[in-house]
Amino acid sequence: MPVESVFPRLEALLPHVQKPIQYVGGELNSTVKDWDACDVRWSLMYPDAYEVGLPNQGVMILYEVLNEREGVLAERTYSVWPDLEALMREHGVPQFTVDSHRPVKAFDVFGLSFSTELGYTNMLTALDLAGIPLEAKDRGLDDPVVLAGGHAAFNPEPIADFIDAAVVGDGEQAVLEITDVVRAWKAEGRPGGRDELLLRLARTGGVYVPKFYDVEYLEDGRIARVVPNASGVPWRVSKHTVMDLDEWPYPKQPLVPLAETVHERMSVEIFRGCTRGCRFCQAGMITRPVRERSITGIGAMVDKGLKATGFEEVGLLSLSSADHTEIGDIAKGLADRYEEDKIGLSLPSTRVDAFNIDLANELTRNGRRSGLTFAPEGGSERIRKVINKMVSEEDLIRTVATAYGNGWRQVKLYFMCGLPTETDEDVLQIAEMAKNVIAKGREVSGSNDIRCTVSIGGFVPKPHTPFQWAPQLSSEETDARLAKLRDAIRGDRKYGRSIGFRYHDGKPGIVEGLLSRGDRRLGAVIRAVYEDGGRFDGWREHFSYDRWMECADKALAGTGVDVDWYTTRERTYEEVLPWDHLDSGLDKDWLWEDWQDALDETEVEDCRWTPCFDCGVCPQMDTSIQIGPTGKKLLPLSVVDK
Repeated sequence: MPVESVFPRLEALLPHVQKPIQYVGGELNSTVKDWDACDVRWSLMYPDAYEVGLPNQGVMILYEVLNEREGVLAERTYSVWPDLEALMREHGVPQFTVDSHRPVKAFDVFGLSFSTELGYTNMLTALDLAGIPLEAKDRGLDDPVVLAGGHAAFNPEPIADFIDAAVVGDGEQAVLEITDVVRAWKAEGRPGGRDELLLRLARTGGVYVPKFYDVEYLEDGRIARVVPNASGVPWRVSKHTVMDLDEWPYPKQPLVPLAETVHERMSVEIFRGCTRGCRFCQAGMITRPVRERSITGIGAMVDKGLKATGFEEVGLLSLSSADHTEIGDIAKGLADRYEEDKIGLSLPSTRVDAFNIDLANELTRNGRRSGLTFAPEGGSERIRKVINKMVSEEDLIRTVATAYGNGWRQVKLYFMCGLPTETDEDVLQIAEMAKNVIAKGREVSGSNDIRCTVSIGGFVPKPHTPFQWAPQLSSEETDARLAKLRDAIRGDRKYGRSIGFRYHDGKPGIVEGLLSRGDRRLGAVIRAVYEDGGRFDGWREHFSYDRWMECADKALAGTGVDVDWYTTRERTYEEVLPWDHLDSGLDKDWLWEDWQDALDETEVEDCRWTPCFDCGVCPQMDTSIQIGPTGKKLLPLSVVDK
């Protein structure tokens, strides 16, 4: 039976909310398929507002991969702002997809992609609005399978009560495998009910179903062990890794938003994974090995994407885009191709040691010359050794001197506060570095009209990294350290006015740290925060630290653990970590040895260019590093007469 659109009821509410355009759908390259012609139906969600969620590459790729498959339908849904949420509750309008405004509850799978743990309360809002029971144990045969993915899914334990399943790693092949399991189960008449479907998914070895694992605790609050409670369920669930990215050239038809979004550009992922070995970086650790897209594959994706969208900027995305073995040829080839069309190119923040002026000139040849962003991460040489960010201050000064000397007037430097073994002096070195940057910039440019912006985020230890055992700095200590840095910058009469200073206080980081290294006992905290009105915790104006702390105190009372136990406590090697049964491919002994190297301030090279360091990913995941150069060039696009 066709599922009825809720749009007639929704439309009457839209004149009463802010930015109603974000709920209308109908974007260029969106897909609406015949409901009855499909037997497996997915609702995909990035649990944030439309302006953040629509540009998300992960959801956009899966949306297209699924809709390309015959008999499969995928639609998108995003978090609704509190003004519309209140009206939807008042008028009985359920959580809907933007593609055809079908109720989310009608779909077979409700997939959520979490890049940050601060989206958990938004998930509960969506479930409740959809009419789907918040807790997995209360769901029936006709409720969707609630499936978590994205980087935060590498430790889904805090949301184990609310999700039916989680996928770790790359999603392209995983969603198709899950689709096949759901299709077969439905075709057989849904035998064994919901539990049978979840059991079939768990037995694939690549889908984690929390209900089939029991967690036992020690008297001191630590985990004793995590054990399967059903036959055929693996002790460890493996991550998915897509090899040969040229075989997965998605998105082919990028979505063009109707409303303003955080990124107004067409993006191409030029490689996946990173082996630089920055010890704080979860994304780099969990996406190993490095897999480059070929220069010709990138060129074809850019050509198709621009024709399909009309965007005037192309983002060349990866964790460290300037490390692509053919980045110079890629930038020059694309700049040559689109010189007449004035298509601009952009890279995310560039490593200091990968920057060169030729690359920068190619990237800005057809577009505007905005500021350059570099991420030294640590203020002192010592702390950069601890985090394995092998960039010297001399390297940085030399790089910014080149930039200022070639006409750039603004540089942004990104750092973290609260890194393991950090002292006040390490952080105050950030002020000295910024002053040296301005001094050098004035010298080489012959002008005082230059700027350096220092942006600081709080460090949050993450699972599957060498710092997963590290204590997190308290919010009070973080704020005190940042106040000293602010005073050191603003109190300098010679350079202070040329240095911008942006920072986040330590409180959101503590909540993120609580959730990132938490276990199943935090489900009660998340639910309490949601029921107390917690929404959009990633947005400063909606985030309430006091709400999280009050709810945590109540929900964790009597458990023997508290917020500090999860955040500022250092772990030992022997401790069973909540995510140990989820296999990212990284050998735990290797991670521990790297943690010891950090404490000894020992740097480790990038295994792309050096012998293997035995992190474990390639042999355990049956993968390998895939890098060029291919030796090919991007040829000019020419019109061929037929």
